[in-house]
Amino acid sequence: MPNLQDNLSRAIVELPASALKRMLKLVRLLDRLSRHPAYRAQVYAQVPEVAGCDPVHDAVMMCYDFHLVGDVPRLIEVNTNAGGGLLAYLAHEPSLPIEPASLKESLKKRLLLTFAEEICQFSGGSKSKPERIVILDENPTQQFLYPEMCAFADLFNVWGVPTEIVDPQQLEASAEGVWFKGQPVDLVYNRHCDFYLESENMAGLRAAYLAGNVCLTPNPHSYGLLADKRRLVLWTDPVKRANFSLTTDEQALLDQTIPVSSLLADLDLQQLWSVRKQRVFKPVDSFGSKGVLLGTKISRTRFDQLPVESTLVQELVPPSLTEVPGTDPMKTDLRLYAYRDRPLGVTARLYRGQVTNLRTPGGGFAPVKVV
Repeated sequence: MPNLQDNLSRAIVELPASALKRMLKLVRLLDRLSRHPAYRAQVYAQVPEVAGCDPVHDAVMMCYDFHLVGDVPRLIEVNTNAGGGLLAYLAHEPSLPIEPASLKESLKKRLLLTFAEEICQFSGGSKSKPERIVILDENPTQQFLYPEMCAFADLFNVWGVPTEIVDPQQLEASAEGVWFKGQPVDLVYNRHCDFYLESENMAGLRAAYLAGNVCLTPNPHSYGLLADKRRLVLWTDPVKRANFSLTTDEQALLDQTIPVSSLLADLDLQQLWSVRKQRVFKPVDSFGSKGVLLGTKISRTRFDQLPVESTLVQELVPPSLTEVPGTDPMKTDLRLYAYRDRPLGVTARLYRGQVTNLRTPGGGFAPVKVV
């Protein structure tokens, strides 16, 4: 099992209070926007059918990733099944193991309240907390953040809710519901990256979700509304967002904080090639920075091979740098965890190379100091 303490940085990342305030305003705006009928109508027309099914609850452990330009945060992407929340806490309390007894009561209360609210919404108010939870991921024991899943399982068990960590193939699932080892499961904490439940292994869970017989959180509905990379196009196009009842200040906030994003299919390829060094290319159906290409490094052959309907072209926003004791400055992402429009915490991730990998010596999760 990996030692997650090895992925904590010794550095402290300073975040201007004005930047944090703007990050929070953006998260609240996007949450509000995701509930607007005209916004949902546009999204539902673009996503798979499973994402148009509203489960009447939201998504736990969402996060919003930013790069900082001076004191202006720029949103790079949104994640619905973000891992690392407890690792981020460990960065602030490095002497503590990740176990329920070591977590501050305020943090435990905030985390458990999100799961309680999910099952309460799902059940129409008849349940105040889940009866049984499974934490779901593909080959979970092989995942880098498996120790964090174990910490969540311990937290839920101490809460009085039996919890297991499972692979989809271990579940009995159908439109009738979800069971593990013959016991009914009413909440699935979803860490799996099949966001739209498209694989064969997720078919039973998909059926239970569509039938309304399991609280799946995060879920395809939340992913489609906020974390599908194509939503960045919607947020940065004044024409596409014209019917969303946005104020002038809200329009300005979107323009200031979200890099201009477009689908490759909507752009003039020759003109784009001439400005490619100011762009980054992202597969819309990938995660964890897989397949991301910087325009500064892309060859013409690779550029011509990009699938136009599934490649996001985003304005390049280089990460800021943080001084790290004993080594050169490191690139820095800022990650804000939230439930609905409520912040759960903010952390930083330090790295070298093109993308965050949590394996760079001297890098990893770092505490944030608001200045």
